[in-house]
Amino acid sequence: MSTHKINVKINGGLEQVEVPSNMTLLSMLREKLAMTGTKNGCAAGECGACTILLNGEPVNSCMVLAVEADGAELVTVEGLAHEGELEVIQKTIIDKGGVQCGFCTPGVLISAKALLTRNPNPSEADIREALVGNLCRCTGYVRIVEAVQAAAEQQKGAA
Repeated sequence: MSTHKINVKINGGLEQVEVPSNMTLLSMLREKLAMTGTKNGCAAGECGACTILLNGEPVNSCMVLAVEADGAELVTVEGLAHEGELEVIQKTIIDKGGVQCGFCTPGVLISAKALLTRNPNPSEADIREALVGNLCRCTGYVRIVEAVQAAAEQQKGAA
């Protein structure tokens, strides 16, 4: 199996990683870089637990080969907090009880962050559409949607 050296910007830092040509971005993050916040739920692009931002767009990292990310900018759940301070969406999902088992939470947070970046004033329908690729078996989504709405409100107040 051939390997490739790729360069990526991850959560603001530059990394050079040697990866096999068939390694997924998810496996690279978890196995090569010890970034285990991104979860492997289904390995088929169906659950959203592995969602990260690739050049600002949410993607299922289990469906992207690591070599395809050469030169890209990635943001994982570990990159949401800054200098020990949680991102607004991280705070509101805790405050609103949108976390139970927590397995889907990293992907939900990334999808919500992407939504709030492109649409700082989303409707409930916008939120539900943005989260459609993130399966949660515990919360029933009501509290997650409330958390995204609260984060949008807090961001408006801070602007």
